[in-house]
Amino acid sequence: MRAIGKVSFQLKALSIFPSNFKCQIRGHRVSPPQNFTGYESIKQQYSPQIPEYFNFAEDVLDVWAEKEKKGEKGSNPAFWWVNDRKQEVRWSFEELGFHSRRLANVLSGACGLNQQDRVFLVLPRVPEWWLVNVACLRTGTVLLPGTSQMTARDILHRLQTSGARCVITDESLAPLLDAVASQCSSLQHKILVSPTKREGWKNFGDLVRNASSDHECVKTRSDDPMTIFFTSGTTGSPKMTQHSHSSYGIGLTVNGRYWLDLTERDVLWNTSDTGWAKSAWSSVYAPWIQGACVFIHHMPRFDSHTVLETLSSYPISTFCTAPTAYRMLVQEDMSRYLSGGNGVLASLSFHFQVLIAGTFKGMKIKAGAFGKASPEYDVQVVDEAGNVLPRGVEGNLGIRVKPHKPFSLFTEYTGDPDRTAECYVGDFYLTGDRGVMDEDDYLWFVGRADDVILSAGYRIGPFEVENALIEHQAVAESAVVSSPDPIRGEVVKAFVVLTAEYKSQDQDQLKKELQTYVKRVTAPYKYPRKVEFVEQLPKTVSGKIRRVELRNKEWGRS
Repeated sequence: MRAIGKVSFQLKALSIFPSNFKCQIRGHRVSPPQNFTGYESIKQQYSPQIPEYFNFAEDVLDVWAEKEKKGEKGSNPAFWWVNDRKQEVRWSFEELGFHSRRLANVLSGACGLNQQDRVFLVLPRVPEWWLVNVACLRTGTVLLPGTSQMTARDILHRLQTSGARCVITDESLAPLLDAVASQCSSLQHKILVSPTKREGWKNFGDLVRNASSDHECVKTRSDDPMTIFFTSGTTGSPKMTQHSHSSYGIGLTVNGRYWLDLTERDVLWNTSDTGWAKSAWSSVYAPWIQGACVFIHHMPRFDSHTVLETLSSYPISTFCTAPTAYRMLVQEDMSRYLSGGNGVLASLSFHFQVLIAGTFKGMKIKAGAFGKASPEYDVQVVDEAGNVLPRGVEGNLGIRVKPHKPFSLFTEYTGDPDRTAECYVGDFYLTGDRGVMDEDDYLWFVGRADDVILSAGYRIGPFEVENALIEHQAVAESAVVSSPDPIRGEVVKAFVVLTAEYKSQDQDQLKKELQTYVKRVTAPYKYPRKVEFVEQLPKTVSGKIRRVELRNKEWGRS
C-alpha cells in the first residue's frame, strides 16, 4: 500500500483552503493538544507493546463497553448514524457489542465460517457495515471491503483471487454477484442487507434477529491476517494488500491519540467510501482506540450544502474528508453557517495529514510541507539503492525496516512475493512517492514514483483503463496518465491511437462513446474524463510506452 497516496484533512475550524493545497490558518488558533504537549513529547511517549495475542473487539471495544457499565466513560455514543431522511441510529459500546456478537454467531454458525476464512463486504455507509467489521474481528474471519461502484468484472476478479467463502451486500449489487457467482467455486454464502428477500440469498436481518448474543471472541495472534484491501497498480489487475490484527488495531493508535488527538469526548466524522482503507483508519480503528464517537452521515454522494448543514447541526469536533471535498466546501457561502462567530464552524480549524507523516498540533505550519515523520516511523529520502540523500535533494520516500520492520506496515501483497519484494530497497520500504526533506526535518511531497492516478480520493491503475479501451474496436493503442484538474486534483486522461476505419469519424462523438464504454466495463469512477486522439504514442526502443513523457506533457514538466 502506498502510504502518501492516501491523504485527508482534519478539520477543527474554518479557514481558507486555497487551490494550491497550501494550508493557511487565517485569524484562528489551533486548539492545544489534548493527549500530548508537542511533537517531541509524542516521540517520547510512543512506545507500543505488541502482545502475542490481540483482538481489537475483545481488547479494545469490549474494554470500553465495560467502562460504560462501570460509569467510567462519558455519555458519548460509540456510533452515531444519520441520513437525509432524519433517521438516526445510536449505539453505545455495549450495544455495538450486543449486535456484533449476534452477527458473529451468524458467521460462525449459520454460515459455518472458520477462522481466517474470507468475507467479501460491499455496502454503502449503513450501520450494518460497521457490524460486519466487528463481527469479523470476533470470529477471526478476514474482511475484504469493496466499493459499491464495482462492476461485475471487478467483483469476479476479487472473488476468484481471494477465494472468499461469504459475500455480504445490498440489493443494488446482488444482481452483479449473481451474474458471476457460478464462476466462483469458493463462494458458499450470500447474505443480503435488505428488507426484501432474494432467491438464493440469506437475509441479513432475519439471521441476526434469530441469533444469540452470547459469543466468545476467538483468540487471534497479533500477526494473524485481519483484513485485505485490493489496491490498484501500474501493471496487472488490483493486488491484495494484507494487514494484521496489530497493524491496524494497535498501529493506528498514532492516528487516533496523536494525529487526530481524540478523546472519548470527541465526535469524529470521516466521509470516506466504505470500500477504501481510509474508512477503516478513521471510521473504525483510530476513533474507537480512543473511545471517541464515530459519526456517519449516509449521503448518496458528497454534497457541500449537506456537509456544512451537518457540521452546523451536530456536535462534530473532528472532520476528515478528501482534498477535493475541501475545494468544494470553500466555494460555499460560509456566512450562512456561522452565527455571530459562535456557530460550530467558527470554532473549527484544520491541518494537513498523511499516513506516515503529518503536521501535529503544536508544530509550526510550513505552507506546502506535509509535516514531520510519524513517531512510529523513521522516514528518509533515499536514492534508487536505498542510500539516504542529503537534505534538500529529491528522492524516494522510504520507511526504515531494518533491523526492525514497523509492525504497523502492511504485511504483504497476498500471494505475490515478487510484488512485495519490489517495495523494498536496502534498509527501506519505498512508499512509491518522491519528496524532499528540509533542514528542519519537514517533508515536502513532489509526486508519485509510479503511474497510479489519484483522482478525488480514488486510486486508479492505468492498466485497468487501457485494458478496457483496447477492447473497443476503434482503439488500436492507448496510454493512460494523470492530468491536472482544479477540482479533483488529477483525472484520468487517455491518449488514443485509432484504428484506420475510425480515423475519419466524428471525434467528439467518439470520445463520448469511449468514455461510456469504459464506464460500462469498469467502475464508473475510472473512465477517462479527458481523451486525446494521437497518431502514435511515444515509446522506448524496445517498444514500451513512455507514459512518463505523456504525463510530463500534461503537467507542464520538461
